[in-house]
Amino acid sequence: MPAGPIPTTLDDLEADAVRPRPRYGHDAHIVCDNLVRIYRTEGVEVQALQGLDLLVGKGDLVAVVGASGSGKSTLLNILSGLDAPTAGAASVAGCDLLTMKARDRLRYRREVVGFVWQQTGRNLFSHLDAMDNVMLPMSYAGTRGAAAERRTAELLEMLAVGHVRDRRPGQLSGGEQQRVAIAVALANAPEVLFADEPTGELDSATAEQVFEALRTANRELGVTVVVVTHDALVAGQVRRTVAIRDGRTSSETVREAVVDADGAQRDVAEEYVMLDRAGRMQLPREFVERLGMRDRVRVALDEDHVSVWPTARETTGAQAAPGEPAV
Repeated sequence: MPAGPIPTTLDDLEADAVRPRPRYGHDAHIVCDNLVRIYRTEGVEVQALQGLDLLVGKGDLVAVVGASGSGKSTLLNILSGLDAPTAGAASVAGCDLLTMKARDRLRYRREVVGFVWQQTGRNLFSHLDAMDNVMLPMSYAGTRGAAAERRTAELLEMLAVGHVRDRRPGQLSGGEQQRVAIAVALANAPEVLFADEPTGELDSATAEQVFEALRTANRELGVTVVVVTHDALVAGQVRRTVAIRDGRTSSETVREAVVDADGAQRDVAEEYVMLDRAGRMQLPREFVERLGMRDRVRVALDEDHVSVWPTARETTGAQAAPGEPAV
């Protein structure tokens, strides 16, 4: 339900992005404010992110979900320092991703964040064993010798792959490769760990082992973890799931453990639709399709909520509702 015209060109989006920034709490580890990313290819503009807002607290474990082309991978590339935004604001662990220079970006990727790819072959060097793969990024950061060996052994044991320390990637299962890859991403003690479809090539049982490794890293090391996934099983195992649609955050699902009167514990999930400062929000697609909503909808302000429903005569050919003017 747009509250105003939606920007559709690069100039419009950049102008819309130049607005006062809100103050965030000290625990906001990842901040995206009206984030825009536009690609130009042969004179054609592709709007991958169209004013995306996101907050992730320090030490959180968050899943980001969305259909192909929704912008979730673009978001991850920006937050991990592999791409730069077009407009808006984005920061991770206090690092401003818009003003970062090339040298700062290299240090950022080496020390502040870790990254795990979906393709196991992109995470590890095939000619190195697990120990050497994990120690390699440490050597770039100046940690070598006994200190590097000790931290590597601790990481591999923590992620339940200590028994493969002397094996090369070709001798490991897919799940073992991804857990070693998580150890590589954690080698330099990053503040944030990003994972792009880390279980996408694995069966459900192996995927659970890999996701348990991510939970372990989050719990034991306190590292903030953001996982991009299309796997509903994975998304359902985190407290907070953020859905992206058409380059914007559309909804969040928050899961809480509650105890009933009998002392039994159960998980309760509640979905929230995201409202930007212009008053725009995205209704869940299944709601829109079920009610046949398109072009425009009717709204009414009640004492403590807003009602939204389809315009009957546009969707079904019915007469106007009682009290609705005929136009």
